[in-house]
Amino acid sequence: MLVLSRQRDESIIIGDNVVVTIVDVRGDKVRLGIDAPVEIPVHRREVYEAIQRENQQASKIATDDARQVDGEKNK
Repeated sequence: MLVLSRQRDESIIIGDNVVVTIVDVRGDKVRLGIDAPVEIPVHRREVYEAIQRENQQASKIATDDARQVDGEKNK
């Protein structure tokens, strides 16, 4: 992991078009401003992980549904 030190109002650039700016630092919390193209999703890690779990659940249900439909066709 790359670790960088930045101060308020300083930024880092990821690739050619993602800019992360330190907006505020209070105690143990840091507020970040993120400028990214709309096609690049930006999530908190916990939200991203929840989305991944939901997608896995949905694909599992879809597979089970497909098996049921296939099973009904073969009756």
